[in-house]
Amino acid sequence: MRQFIRHAALLCALIISFASVAQRPVHVKWTAEVEPSSATEGLVRWAADIEQGWHIYGLTMPDLGPDAIAPQLTTFTIDPVAGLELVGEVEPSVPAEVKFDQSLKLNLPMWEGKVTFVQRFRLVDGVKGVDIRGNVEYMACTDKSCTPPTREPFSLRFGDAVPASAPEVPVTETDIPATTGQQQESDIWAPVEISADSSAATPSEGSPWWAIFGFGFLGGLLALLTPCVWPMIPMTMSFFLKKGKSRRRAIFDAVAYGLSIIVIYLVLGIALTLIFGASKLNDIATSAGFNVLFFVLLVVFAISFFGAFNIELPSKWSNAIDSKAEKTTGLLSIFFMAFTLVLVSFSCTGPIIGTLLVEAASQESVLGPALGMGGFALGLALPFGLFAFFPSLLKEMPRSGSWLNTVKVVLGFIELILSLKFLSVADLAYGWRILDREVFLALWIVLFALLGLYLLGKLRFSHDSPVEHTSVFRFFLAVASFSFAVYLLPGLWGAPLKSISAFAPPLTTQDFNLYGGTFKEFHDYDEGMAYAKQNDLPVIVDFSGYACVNCRKMEGAVFDTRDVRTVMERDYVLIKLMVDDKHKLDAPYKVEEYGGFTDIETVGDRWSYLQRHKFGINSQPYYVLLDNDGKPLAPARAYDENVDAFVEWLNTGIQKYKETK
Repeated sequence: MRQFIRHAALLCALIISFASVAQRPVHVKWTAEVEPSSATEGLVRWAADIEQGWHIYGLTMPDLGPDAIAPQLTTFTIDPVAGLELVGEVEPSVPAEVKFDQSLKLNLPMWEGKVTFVQRFRLVDGVKGVDIRGNVEYMACTDKSCTPPTREPFSLRFGDAVPASAPEVPVTETDIPATTGQQQESDIWAPVEISADSSAATPSEGSPWWAIFGFGFLGGLLALLTPCVWPMIPMTMSFFLKKGKSRRRAIFDAVAYGLSIIVIYLVLGIALTLIFGASKLNDIATSAGFNVLFFVLLVVFAISFFGAFNIELPSKWSNAIDSKAEKTTGLLSIFFMAFTLVLVSFSCTGPIIGTLLVEAASQESVLGPALGMGGFALGLALPFGLFAFFPSLLKEMPRSGSWLNTVKVVLGFIELILSLKFLSVADLAYGWRILDREVFLALWIVLFALLGLYLLGKLRFSHDSPVEHTSVFRFFLAVASFSFAVYLLPGLWGAPLKSISAFAPPLTTQDFNLYGGTFKEFHDYDEGMAYAKQNDLPVIVDFSGYACVNCRKMEGAVFDTRDVRTVMERDYVLIKLMVDDKHKLDAPYKVEEYGGFTDIETVGDRWSYLQRHKFGINSQPYYVLLDNDGKPLAPARAYDENVDAFVEWLNTGIQKYKETK
């Protein structure tokens, strides 16, 4: 576990360092040339001039172990060409020196300063000349941060080759600032140097890892109360107590059982992540396909929880594993017993796990699902260990009965409520407008009201027993459900509802709003800057996303407060740019960055490129104050719910804007 936590922290630090590079990462200058040794032989020579304090990694990497986080190697790729034959491997001028890398906490081969590399070649089949093209891929790091893996293209000629034309890059007139980066006086797309506000929270401070682990842990505890898991507790603990000849042995078996559950769920979470690929995890958080799929799955599970049908894995699976547990002995039998629990409880834990994995996947790292599933498994396994230490607690446990069915139905309501969040993400990203804020809130109000009626026994499903009297616990749960439904009601007329701002669609999707005025808000950078220029106003650029939970929190906790709203309505033009907007551009184009070409196909691609190109960062939420010529007025801010600090930041920008006029 210590190793896992160490590598998890390292991976977090590496990801954060990728997201916080202040400018385009040009810390290594590459030059390439071809050096002939005869009419048909020669070599390609690459020279790297590495900035002081930075290093690049070796051509090969020693065995670092299964848990190590390997960096991007320095690799040289020459495109295949008829008549060109490579001789041997790439050879460095000096061997890579093995040093302790502070960023990755490993001993790694690396180069610092200046180094050259050569690749020998010859011409065959009577060829007189060739174009030699390819890429150098590398990653540069310091002791504290790293650039993303970078590709540097090269193009050389040897012999009597006919010059090849450069690749065409389609550019429209409106895209000229983004693609050519012309340094005109009014070039609002030109890159700028901007620092982060030291008083604002950094992305690492707003890290969601512990929240995901906590959410998983609570989900595991909640799963214990389901009809699939609860009856397994006395059965499995009885199994352990019978196996052990002593109390010490019983405790050992119970701990091993709990650890087996954790391992099974942890492997499940990591396996699902690896199937999709860590680089594709963000698709789960933003694509219509995944979000609609999970919306449908949660609705189906909710209907099952209401008693319409049962979702079960084939009984022969669990029976086979259960019989295996009876026949085997020792730790192997305990592991098979844990596997039986996982299979038998699938129909109840599946919705919880599915919701957890989708939420964890939005963090774009394998760590999210791993920590989420680890927390879930710990919450599910911990009580078994406690019952092993205190066997008398088993006698005090209530037996299975109608109360478990009530828990199942309540979980059905919760799944139905959460399903709307996934449908909302897809609806916002693709602009379907079928689940605007007032529709979303109306559905939540109805569902929470129905949940309250069910808890009071006024709403019954076919498999429910009559509620002859309302227990105190059910009464208070019903009060909480009705109260929350009443709390949501003003939201239908535009109330901010800060407590659910991370889940509900933004106020901009609401057609009817009686609360406060409206910002001078634009969703196109060029249009917003033109309006600001015409009206002599400064600009706040809000890089946001439809699937960005912290963005919704900032809007509810900061933007919708009276102090912030007053300053922004009076003194600023707000330009909100959604980096995951899936609307297709009328004229897709390419931009050159990091030594290659990037396709800009959607509106979100365009605004994400603007953030990387102009400000050298790609994280959300991210707030920048600019004058109407595109120049910064103050340090940038990230996620931070300190309203007073945000107002002070806005006032600093206004003061700076007045001074420059």
